[in-house]
Amino acid sequence: MFKVKTFFRAFGVMLLVVLIQTESYAQCAMCRTTLENNVSNGDIGIAAGINFGILYLFAAPYLIISLIAFFWYRTSKNAKRNEYA
Repeated sequence: MFKVKTFFRAFGVMLLVVLIQTESYAQCAMCRTTLENNVSNGDIGIAAGINFGILYLFAAPYLIISLIAFFWYRTSKNAKRNEYA
């Protein structure tokens, strides 16, 4: 059975992991140079593509976690409904 106390502990740990991160300045020097040269020459196509890729990589894990949480919630709600019926 799902325990609320366990959920809040896990949620707290996940929140701390997300909020307590060290700032990282590491990036590919060649990519940065290419993007800066293309943007300064007026070509923003490559920069826009890389920015879209970054957004995709940023959003995909959150979407997957949200779907898992939704199905978990729906399953637990149905289990409670069947338990009381």
